[in-house]
Amino acid sequence: MIRKNLISFQTKDSFQLDAFLLLRSSNNKVDVLNTPIIIHIHGVLGHFLARGTPRLLPQALLEHGINSYSVNTRMAFMGQIMGVGIFDDIMNDIDASLDLLKKEGFSKIFILGYSLGANLVAYYASKRSDPCIHGLILEGCAFSLPEAQRKRWEKWNSEPSYDEVYSKAKEILGPDPYKSSKDQIFIVHRAWGPTLNPFHIEIFTYKTWWFMRGPGAYNAMTYRLISNIKVPIVFLQGENDDILGAWEATELARLVREAGNSDVTVRYIPKAMHDCMENPDETVRAIADWLSQFT
Repeated sequence: MIRKNLISFQTKDSFQLDAFLLLRSSNNKVDVLNTPIIIHIHGVLGHFLARGTPRLLPQALLEHGINSYSVNTRMAFMGQIMGVGIFDDIMNDIDASLDLLKKEGFSKIFILGYSLGANLVAYYASKRSDPCIHGLILEGCAFSLPEAQRKRWEKWNSEPSYDEVYSKAKEILGPDPYKSSKDQIFIVHRAWGPTLNPFHIEIFTYKTWWFMRGPGAYNAMTYRLISNIKVPIVFLQGENDDILGAWEATELARLVREAGNSDVTVRYIPKAMHDCMENPDETVRAIADWLSQFT
């Protein structure tokens, strides 16, 4: 049998979160609590909207006896547009998620981040050291979110440019961007491609952009902080990733190893682009094989 629970809870800064708990049911509660459970942190859209990894992976992992806790963080449902998706505040969301599982008695907790979520999880783990976190699964983790966006906008000759957005953000947000009450939504044309059609635009508020993509968004520059992570890590990246460079996972892994963490694995998923669940069999096998060392 499978147990499915939809859970609502609050963070310490009173943000309301929703999560989906997916467990393989057992008559022995101790067995359930000792089975690996993964906290899933999604990308831009959230678990209940995305089509690939966030929606499909938890059910697929359950077939291998791996439980999941999929959290819709404040970044969900285009939090970057509504102004609530502040990159640095993800600490509160993952703290609350981890606390809930620990109170339930789970003892083998892992955290998986997909796309933007991978950078969020890396940031979190670089700042937190909790013995209940046994390892990280980082799928589609960018070397640096600000650097990636700058290069992409320059490639497509975005309108406005990266520097123009930065200048406008400084003007609107003032000396303390985090506390500023003067946030606004803005649209960037040719952010993802050469045309002005909606598929190629990108939308943020100046505040969410500042902390996720701006030149001072140091917590989103994963290469600057990933060497602080001491728990085991597996990097997953599609061999045909159309968003990240093939070098990014390998280079991040190198930085972790050079800092003294030797338990680092890189797996490139064949026949997959940015979403590794384009090849579900290989993705699930990679995660299950990696987790087997902890059982």
